[in-house]
Amino acid sequence: MSTETQQASLTHRQILTVLSGLLLGMFLAALDQMIVASAMKTIADELHGQTLQAWATTAYLITATVTTPLYGKLSDIYGRKPLYLAAISLFLAGSLLSGIANSMYELAAFRAVQGLGAGGLMSLAFAIMADMISPRERSRYSAYFMAVFGTSSVLGPVIGGLFAGMDSFLGVAGWRWVFLVNVPVALAALAVVAKVLNIPHNRVDHRIDYVGALTLIVGLVPLLLVAEQGREWGWASGTSIAMYVVGGLGIIAFILAERRMGDEALLPLRLFRNHTFALGNAINFVLGIGMFGGMVSLPLYLQIVKGVSPTQSGLMLLPMMLGIMSATAISGQVTAKTGRYKIFPVIGAGMMATALLLLSRVGTDTPIWLVMIFMFIMGAGLGQCMQTILVAIQNSSEPRDMGVSTSSATFFRQIGGTVGTAVFLSILFSTVGDKIGSGLRSAMQTEAFRTALAQNPQFAQSLQQGGSGVDLNNTEFLKGLDPVLARPFLDGFSGAMDTVFLTGGLVMIVGFLLVWFIREIPLSEKSGLQRVADGEAVAAV
Repeated sequence: MSTETQQASLTHRQILTVLSGLLLGMFLAALDQMIVASAMKTIADELHGQTLQAWATTAYLITATVTTPLYGKLSDIYGRKPLYLAAISLFLAGSLLSGIANSMYELAAFRAVQGLGAGGLMSLAFAIMADMISPRERSRYSAYFMAVFGTSSVLGPVIGGLFAGMDSFLGVAGWRWVFLVNVPVALAALAVVAKVLNIPHNRVDHRIDYVGALTLIVGLVPLLLVAEQGREWGWASGTSIAMYVVGGLGIIAFILAERRMGDEALLPLRLFRNHTFALGNAINFVLGIGMFGGMVSLPLYLQIVKGVSPTQSGLMLLPMMLGIMSATAISGQVTAKTGRYKIFPVIGAGMMATALLLLSRVGTDTPIWLVMIFMFIMGAGLGQCMQTILVAIQNSSEPRDMGVSTSSATFFRQIGGTVGTAVFLSILFSTVGDKIGSGLRSAMQTEAFRTALAQNPQFAQSLQQGGSGVDLNNTEFLKGLDPVLARPFLDGFSGAMDTVFLTGGLVMIVGFLLVWFIREIPLSEKSGLQRVADGEAVAAV
């Protein structure tokens, strides 16, 4: 082993030291998403913008998605540390500004600033791991990242619900702490990363692909907007069609710009000649769709059909998180010992498809413990897929492309998640009305329902008006409603969610078929830094 290679090799203790900073950054982004999601209804009420709340989510999503590949490319040029510090700083600034927002429009703008930082927090963390640790050993450390996701998924709804329910804390309105709680975490992350993230960087002088970045924004922003807002606008409305056209033209312009830039491109097209890179990111896209099919619908099922609070529903998702963490840890250990990895995404995609198909059979009376078993199966499948596909992509990439290859995996999974969320929510709300209507017509034939209806004249009047007095955008009315009268609504929501789960299961069957075509390239036992020191390159395979 050369002297340069020895210097590039880090001990387990050094890796864990750097990892502590990376985990703080990832915890920052993961926790924020869960806290804000659970508190957004309260925030929108406080800022008198309930009908505008989607824009706060959309603004964050757009900037986080668009900047993900930018961080990957820029970190290959300027180094991971300055870009990671910049990502944390932007997220910190966005959190402070969001905490002092006085309208939903201001909040949307400040959430966009947060998204500018969030785009680098996760993708750069995985790229830094690839620099430090060999592909064969990398899976072993993935359990730490999954533990962060699991912890934030449980703590987020609890903390979000706690702050949203407070009138004030330390003299500041309770809901503002949903964002301000990020400040101490971000400051700690900045301090730790600045001190411990001192890995070598070999600067590669490249031109920055400004045209590629601009055309990517022009292509993605309209498509993300219609994905998030299409249900409100109407998928075939003039506004939606305009977004499709502008987005499509932007994507074409982006491809032409990347072809012209060659190796200097933001996302070099030559990478797609690499079988593992191209297929792996196609799987990531499908995985994002299937993953959000479950993660969007499960909290709704628990809160609407089972009637639990947002905090309780967050805790009830714990089996899924345990499945993710345990499967990641076990598959990582086996991969590190054997060097074999293809079997895990095959089993994992199969388990995710099975879990979603099982969830498509749940009903209003299904015991929660059974639903939790299905959650665990889905989590175990996801834990075997997500990190293994990433390691396969990194293993097949040249060291000079590690940043852009890693960010591409996050990028395509985020796009898949956005598409999945939009499609599944559209399916849910376009089918729930008919299912409730069918349930009400059947219930009207029973004596028990007619008796209960006679005792609730105001509700009966709303039904006689064609249901115009019943707002399905706010299901709070179900909590105080006679269980007999509520039953058709619960069955309707449950049936609509079954359709969502079924669709997600069919999507994951496609993913299951795709992973069989992944080529199992022997995992390198050298980190990215070691490969650079030895002057290695990886052939496109």
